[in-house]
Amino acid sequence: MSLRRTFPVLRSALSRRAPLSTAPATREQHAAGLEAVRGRGAAEAARPPVPAVDFGNTQEAYRSRRSWELARNLLVLRLCASPALLARHEQLLRLARRLLGQRLFDRLMKMTFYGQFVAGEDQESIRPLIQHNRAFGVGSILDYGVEEDLTPDEAERKEMESCSSASERAGHGTSKREKQFQAHRAFGDRRDGIVSARTYFYASEAKCDSHMETLLRCIEASGGASEDGFSAIKLTALGRPQFLLQFSDVLTKWRRFFHQMAAEQGKAGLAAMDTKLEVAALQESVVKMGIASRMEIENWFTVETLGVSGTLDLLDWGSLIDSRTELSRHLVVPNMQTGQLEPLLSRFTEEEERQMTRMLQRMDVLAKKASEVGVRLMVDAEQTYFQPAISRLTLEMQRRFNVERPLIFNTYQCYLKDTYDNVTLDVELARREGWCFGAKLVRGAYMAQERARALEIGYEDPINPTYEATNAMYHRCLNYVLEELKHNTRAAVMVASHNEDTVRFTLCRMEELGLHPADCQVYFGQLLGMCDQISFPLGQAGFPVYKYVPYGPVMEVLPYLSRRALENSGVMKGAQREWQLLWQELKRRLRTGSLFHRPA
Repeated sequence: MSLRRTFPVLRSALSRRAPLSTAPATREQHAAGLEAVRGRGAAEAARPPVPAVDFGNTQEAYRSRRSWELARNLLVLRLCASPALLARHEQLLRLARRLLGQRLFDRLMKMTFYGQFVAGEDQESIRPLIQHNRAFGVGSILDYGVEEDLTPDEAERKEMESCSSASERAGHGTSKREKQFQAHRAFGDRRDGIVSARTYFYASEAKCDSHMETLLRCIEASGGASEDGFSAIKLTALGRPQFLLQFSDVLTKWRRFFHQMAAEQGKAGLAAMDTKLEVAALQESVVKMGIASRMEIENWFTVETLGVSGTLDLLDWGSLIDSRTELSRHLVVPNMQTGQLEPLLSRFTEEEERQMTRMLQRMDVLAKKASEVGVRLMVDAEQTYFQPAISRLTLEMQRRFNVERPLIFNTYQCYLKDTYDNVTLDVELARREGWCFGAKLVRGAYMAQERARALEIGYEDPINPTYEATNAMYHRCLNYVLEELKHNTRAAVMVASHNEDTVRFTLCRMEELGLHPADCQVYFGQLLGMCDQISFPLGQAGFPVYKYVPYGPVMEVLPYLSRRALENSGVMKGAQREWQLLWQELKRRLRTGSLFHRPA
């Protein structure tokens, strides 16, 4: 069994898609989009003007919060600013639990960190907060925040077992995969160095089924709480990560092969969407490499699959790694170190293939449930050695479920050097195939870990060199997507950012492009308990904005709370703007006699 079987499974589990269309179909899609834009323009006269958003108006920003909640926020931010406390926070929590007992410890946590960052213990207890935020224009992205509390050694052992195939553990086949896509013991605990992302470790197929059931309950709760909810999922919760590693290795090698062929044709260094291979020259190269005969090659590159242009781009190239083409039987790539051709597709045992199939089926169950209850599903980004497979599988779900509106959102991490290429390719793919593009833009959660891993193992650092470069990448990708939204009313983007400058940039570009908040094409997202001075002014001005709302029992969300404390330490080392605004509002309430303000 091999990864060649991945593609039939994708087709059966996630349904078939039409082959890539040629340029005329793209123009038809744009024509439909332009008609929708004209319709939107005709309706603009009936819309109310967009209110100005003032992130410095503390009275409006904190209108939804009682004074004791502001005081708690200040306390938590101050505690997060103490390096001594943060360095020992786990020991201090254990000590407090021993001294106070479980009941008083739970009450202490609900008065401080838990109450600040977590909505409640179960779906019923979180409902009041969701409804309260909704009344002030802020929606919810529900997430069950429980994590397995593993020791570093336990996490490392599980990771090494679940990221290696049976043949690799027996000592065969490890060298077939590139260093980046092999399991490495030094980085077995994927939690190390991560402060803003939940981590799943594979235990068993039954545990993955349990994760799926939990996510189904989140989706149902989100659908019951509002008419426009989101829910977030991680694919590492749904199956064995070995499959994601091997599939990512395949996809990366196949894209690199395209760029090697482009370099041979003198087209190195072009942007991803501008790079096109001459089919005739490509055929000659493939014959010289001995991959297949000339007659076989001519059957691969036909008018039906590639159109009549005589060239193929990276999207056409991606379609060739499909089980419906004869090429899939011959997939080999040159090993640049040995100069030998090697099979592109790795081998799976029957049990490993069953595990892969079940992972795809779990994805399908979640997407169907989200579609049934009207909840949009955001697929979170993960480490770069998993991400090519995660993005490809998310695209397969988008092809099936993003027919009438963007139901499935892919996540793009803008601290990565190749993010702009990936965004532009996916937007163009959605245009050609006629489905609705949906994206969540984030800066990224794994920077320190990714850099350390690349340096230790010996592959190119995938991260932008500076924070400024990451900001530029974020704004470049965001601007490209906003331009697409102007011409395509069926696309949408989630601007997931705590950066006030990025939010201001988005609002400015929306105004310039005529994107009205009532169109519900541009969403904003922040974490519960952070940056209320951004979320609530946006919501009260009519912009679609959401809080990422975790919930779960106190003891079981402590790993999540530890990360929030560490993440807020970075906030406090910056401009301390949130701290200043909170103080400003408390002093205003004291001065005006409104300390007992009750939100209404």
